[in-house]
Amino acid sequence: MTLSSLIFALLLEQWRPSGDRNRIVLLFLSYADALERYFNTGARRHGVAAWIVAVVPLLILTGWIYYLLYNLSPLLALAWNVVILYLTIGFRQFGDLFTEIKDALRNGDLLLARRLLRGWRGVPADELDSQEIARNTIELGLIHAHRYVFAIIVCFVVLPGPLGPVLYRLAELLSERWGSRAEQAPDTFGHFATKAFEVIDWIPARSTAVSFAIAGNFEDAVYCWRAQAASWIDQAEGIILASGAGALGVRLGDSLQEHAGQYHRPELGVGEEADMDFLQSTVGLIWRTLVLWLLLLLLLEIASWAG
Repeated sequence: MTLSSLIFALLLEQWRPSGDRNRIVLLFLSYADALERYFNTGARRHGVAAWIVAVVPLLILTGWIYYLLYNLSPLLALAWNVVILYLTIGFRQFGDLFTEIKDALRNGDLLLARRLLRGWRGVPADELDSQEIARNTIELGLIHAHRYVFAIIVCFVVLPGPLGPVLYRLAELLSERWGSRAEQAPDTFGHFATKAFEVIDWIPARSTAVSFAIAGNFEDAVYCWRAQAASWIDQAEGIILASGAGALGVRLGDSLQEHAGQYHRPELGVGEEADMDFLQSTVGLIWRTLVLWLLLLLLLEIASWAG
């Protein structure tokens, strides 16, 4: 059921990208904002309580619907899995954005490429040249592929029914809404949301990094992971980007030109500077990684049937 649910969800998302996902996300974020207004006194324990109130009831509801449908018919439970995966996976969105930026760079339209990247990154990109745009796009693509595809697959495999994808997506949303990617004091309201997502993302992040290594240049990916990932501020992102950069043979990270001057970041990867050609290589790496996961799930299904 795991493999078939995933394939149906991916095909459905390719055929009809979910606009309902954005509405559901906005509804949940409104709920999270209401909880923050009620619970936020600046104390960490109130952040823990708010996170539990935000996440646990939705997990219980998701699991209850799944087991209710399963008792009626396994096909209904399969349909519920597909719905949840469809609402939590964003593979089509990644592909469309990547293609638009790549086409803009190929046509020499830096203004369009910067506007597209700004909409994706959420911060100004007016000072970036073509190499910096390509580098940022590759970084965002690798992280997006992890959070909206491979992490969802891992959580779907590890936890029963659709609980894994729902837990991962809710934890990610709360980490972005209440927490911060920058280091927080341990006694602040959003600290628990950030740390909870780091714990939940621990296995998925390393699974994605291993997958990139297998699907690309294994030796360079492992070297970059071991030697460079720890220098990145966000540990999980550092592992994914270092492994992805090594697998592609491209250099990521490094300084960026912004309005306030240069923004210095650690360098990740080995090999050549990022350019337009590496955008297509990144798409190929992500597709190979997806096929790798589907083959692995197929082998697990065959082993389960044989057992």
